[in-house]
Amino acid sequence: MAKPGAPAQAATPALRKWIIEQAEAGFAPDVVLASMRASGWDEDVAIAALEATLTAHLQDRSLQAQRPAAVPVPSPALDGAPLWLDAGDRQVAVLSVMRMPRLVVLGGLLRDEECTALVDLARPRLSRSLTVETQSGGEEVHVDRTSEGMFFRRGENPLVQRIEARIARLLDWPEVNGEGLQVLQYQPGAQYKPHYDYFEPHEPGTPRILERGGQRVATLIIYLQAPEQGGATIFPDVQLEVAPQRGNAVFFSYDRPHPSTQSLHGGAPVLAGEKWIATKWLRENEFN
Repeated sequence: MAKPGAPAQAATPALRKWIIEQAEAGFAPDVVLASMRASGWDEDVAIAALEATLTAHLQDRSLQAQRPAAVPVPSPALDGAPLWLDAGDRQVAVLSVMRMPRLVVLGGLLRDEECTALVDLARPRLSRSLTVETQSGGEEVHVDRTSEGMFFRRGENPLVQRIEARIARLLDWPEVNGEGLQVLQYQPGAQYKPHYDYFEPHEPGTPRILERGGQRVATLIIYLQAPEQGGATIFPDVQLEVAPQRGNAVFFSYDRPHPSTQSLHGGAPVLAGEKWIATKWLRENEFN
């Protein structure tokens, strides 16, 4: 035990790394504990650090063993740290990049008039947003999603065709691998609680869903109208919030249907005004 007046000890990242190294080298926990005590570690601190580190390590190894294999994913051409990306008919600004999750905030993907036109075309066709029901492979109204929305068919009109071609060029991914563009309206109080966009592999309805183009591997969220307050796209695993600025977009990919991609995300509640977004989900294969 620590002597009265001795400085408090805390488990550091270096200590946790050392504990894992000893465990992987084959040393039993009591041997590792004895070594820590001999090095001057308080017994209670050593025991707590040992238990917490080994428990977390075993959980991580279990998750690693269950992870599906990685697959190719769409990606903007980010080699050389460009400030602008070629989207064919438009240059798009690179505002922010993260490596984990694989995420890019894009500036000016759509022009103001394109945002307005897309909202005007979508408004008459809105209904309560649905989520994929992975037990059956169908769709359902879910309490976590309180927006209204609609889908355009792929290539449905010249505006959608132009946007889809721009996205395909920007992300180097075939247009036919994209689901139809979805437009959503979030009024005050509306939100979408954190979720993953990939289809959970172990759910009974997933095989039926995957018949239409395989897994989702990436998401592009385009902001068509900014609310007066609130409505950020949030990524809880990395404590990131992306402000819904009109014409901008956030792109993120997930190379396997697994939480290790850190692609958990949601739409924070709109506090004032209306938020409109367009979402494009990209599949492994041709979507039909």
